Amino acid sequence: MYKVALNFEDGVTHFIIPMPMETVADAAYRSGINIPVDCRDGACGTCKCHCESGRYEMDGYVEDALSEQEAKQDYVLTCRMIPESDCVVTVPASSEVCVQGRQVDVHAKLSGINRLSDSTLSFTVAGDQLSAMHFLPGQYVNVLVPGSDQSRSYSFSSLVNPVDDSVSFLMRVVSDGLMSTYMTEKASIGDSIVLRGPFGSFYLRDIKRPILMLAGGTGLAPFLAMLEKIQQDGSQYPIHLIYGVTRDNDLVEIEKLEAFAAAIDNFSFSACVASEESDWPRKGYVTNHLNPDHLHGDDVDIYLCGPPPMVEAVSSYMQENGIQPASFHYEKFAASK
Repeated sequence: MYKVALNFEDGVTHFIIPMPMETVADAAYRSGINIPVDCRDGACGTCKCHCESGRYEMDGYVEDALSEQEAKQDYVLTCRMIPESDCVVTVPASSEVCVQGRQVDVHAKLSGINRLSDSTLSFTVAGDQLSAMHFLPGQYVNVLVPGSDQSRSYSFSSLVNPVDDSVSFLMRVVSDGLMSTYMTEKASIGDSIVLRGPFGSFYLRDIKRPILMLAGGTGLAPFLAMLEKIQQDGSQYPIHLIYGVTRDNDLVEIEKLEAFAAAIDNFSFSACVASEESDWPRKGYVTNHLNPDHLHGDDVDIYLCGPPPMVEAVSSYMQENGIQPASFHYEKFAASK
């Protein structure tokens, strides 16, 4: 058996000793530490960490969760990582987030559905249990699809509204998708909704320098929650968001972004559309609209959320152009059937 040091971003270190053939994630959980994890089968990438030293075996995962380039750089999925020596693993989360028992099941009611475009809708749930979830802006929950035993993952697109104990989510409408079919054809206000979470290491850290936010599609959702938090607390540093979509009809919540820009002194945003047939004034991908002013000489924290091809394209762009931010936090997601 080997010892594994888990170094958390708040400076706390915990040591675990996996049993033979036990994964790091399972050993951590057995020791009372919840490394952010969701699928446990190498498919989602939630438990991605960096192995600073040591040997390990890792297989049975998909490239959307961990790219070949990331694997070469010693990034690991702890749900598939089996140590073959003592190891040091950096966990991209605060130790506070990883306290066992933090995830809870919350029973709420569907309180609103708003079709924002032919590709996107928002839904709102309400219930006095939501305050017990203690999520950080940027995190997500697994929502049980009513009438089934399956769940789908959605990032919070708001904080909990103290007036009616409600919280909102953005959802991409997928043809024949299980949750899409429920929301567009079957749902009724007042339906029971069960949420489990929160999950994820993608969340707003303490603001210590300028921030650049890069959103793709419904990857805008966590940034809406972050901006709500920033509006409450304020920021002395500039914050810029670049929001990219494929088609004009995919652009949603522009009015909310304009409201945040009016309410937050240091916040600005731009939106772009990739389609050559777009009528939107800014065309292309988010990387086409990055400029040196957004990077502050690399003294910047970059947050990136979008579908896997977009996340990989931005990561490659940063490497090819020598962009080395003070910190880089990202989350990939794929629309689920």
